[in-house]
Amino acid sequence: MMNSEPKHCVAVIGGATAGAEIAHRLSQRGILVAVFEQNPRPYGKIEDGLPRWHEKLRNKEYATIREKLSSPLVHFIPSTKIGRDVGFAELVNEWGFACVVLASGAWQDRSLPIEGSQAYVGKGLIYQNPFIIAFNHAEDPKFRGEQFEVQDNTIVVGGGLASIDVAKIITLTCTQRALAERGIEIDITTLEVKGIPKTLALHDLSWEDLGLEGCTIYYRRREEDMPLVTIPEGADSARIEKVKKSRRTLLEKASLKFKLKVEALAAPDELLVEGDRLVGLRFRRTRVEDGRVIPTDETFECRGPAVISSIGSIPDPIEGIEMKGELFNYSDWTFGRFAEFPTVFSAGNVVTGKGNIIASRKHASEVSQAAVEVFLGVSDDPAEAQAEGAAPPAAAAAALAEDVAVYVTDQPPTDAASLEALLQRVAHRQKLVDYPGDFGTWIEGAGAPS
Repeated sequence: MMNSEPKHCVAVIGGATAGAEIAHRLSQRGILVAVFEQNPRPYGKIEDGLPRWHEKLRNKEYATIREKLSSPLVHFIPSTKIGRDVGFAELVNEWGFACVVLASGAWQDRSLPIEGSQAYVGKGLIYQNPFIIAFNHAEDPKFRGEQFEVQDNTIVVGGGLASIDVAKIITLTCTQRALAERGIEIDITTLEVKGIPKTLALHDLSWEDLGLEGCTIYYRRREEDMPLVTIPEGADSARIEKVKKSRRTLLEKASLKFKLKVEALAAPDELLVEGDRLVGLRFRRTRVEDGRVIPTDETFECRGPAVISSIGSIPDPIEGIEMKGELFNYSDWTFGRFAEFPTVFSAGNVVTGKGNIIASRKHASEVSQAAVEVFLGVSDDPAEAQAEGAAPPAAAAAALAEDVAVYVTDQPPTDAASLEALLQRVAHRQKLVDYPGDFGTWIEGAGAPS
């Protein structure tokens, strides 16, 4: 329970990295925060958006989120999707919050940009998010979600960190399976740490001995354009070239260690269909001029057992918020503001439309190459790099929290009667989802890592 009555109250939609950071920062300023989380647990894509070999990073983020949501001024409301269980306009205008911070992340896969492609989902076309979730739960007998067969020579369309993770799942799983057929058992996390060439060398085997094709990522831009390391705003030409060189180096390391390939300057152009199944894609060659992708007249075909689209994630639409294409229609993209809802701010991937933990808002600090090396699994010194690399979403959220705190404390304080009514509404929603009122108790009962 609170030591003193708060003067202001804020709602945060989403309890993962950005949401937890904002809730923590505001609670430190004496502001009561209600965190509305659509899932039972507040870990967002950290839980299932990262392949299971990211164990250390995942556990670190779990612990950070748990700590930040454990303040007595933070009221956690799980299993509550805004727009479904509570109306967005109702939350903003009727509950009594001084402001609302939207930090709900990017959960939907961006559609493969070929007309008619959605008809082949489950018929040769797979999307990144369910594919990674299925991989993470492949050894869980209680998992009831969609499952996929991981197959050699799968086509991956993408170009970021997430697409590399998808390709790694394919090459590592196929390598693990090929070794098992030879009586060599190795868990996939160990294989990811050691890498494929070193593991094979320990058993006097080569990649060619396995008879595998591997996995190719088809990317519409150049290799140096892959957003593996962020180019700082205002960077001069020398700095830009240095970042591009770092990107090529990181990609080369990942390609060698995990036997994946990248076909650059190749944009998906047409579906290849046999019967009722997608069996490949026709790609159109591109060139890049002044940062723009220009299609050419050259095309080529590629066939494979499956196509995985890994071209980014977008926010779930929320009833009551106007969309502009695949993203929310912000009037101010720096702070994620809406003209029709002046008391709403936004933070994290719900603004950027990016769906991985490394992605962040524009004003976040640059991710060091060392941190990206750790994420990709190609660092020579993972422990040192892990210590140096900060999670940009938390840094961006911290900056936004300070702006929100200034805004909120300029508003009239919440009177006692309004505070009591707000707390009653929070308690009622918590009761509906059987929340016991204590965050630690709930997390243990929900089966989250301790």
